[in-house]
Parts: sequence; C-alpha cells; structure tokens
Amino acid sequence: MAVNYDKLWAILKEREMLKTDLIKAAKISTNAMAKLGKNEDVRVGVLVKICETLDCKLDDIVEIEK
Repeated sequence: MAVNYDKLWAILKEREMLKTDLIKAAKISTNAMAKLGKNEDVRVGVLVKICETLDCKLDDIVEIEK
C-alpha cells in the first residue's frame, strides 16, 4: 500500500496557499513537507497538525492506494 497526498495539494490550491504557507501555519518541518511532496510516509502528528490548520479530517488530505 502507498499513500497519496493529491487531496492535500488540491485543498492548498483551492485556498490559494503555498506549501511554505502551510509549513508556517501548521508548524511542520520542511523535511516533513518534502516527504509529503514525494508521497512518502510521515508521522501521524504531522498529519494532525495539517488537519487542525486546514480544519479538515485526515481522509480529506490522504488517500491510501493499493
């Protein structure tokens, strides 16, 4: 199984936010953002911070692919 963060990028585009805006607002590391950009696994805590910042649920930003 693999993760896909295309939903996250769509939300950022819809809200006219840059990745750097999300890094600052959610207080996540650039390393975590780099992993997200490569569809790599990140800590759940990072995803929680993003969800809290964007006021959304986990399944709004992450898709699990078989």
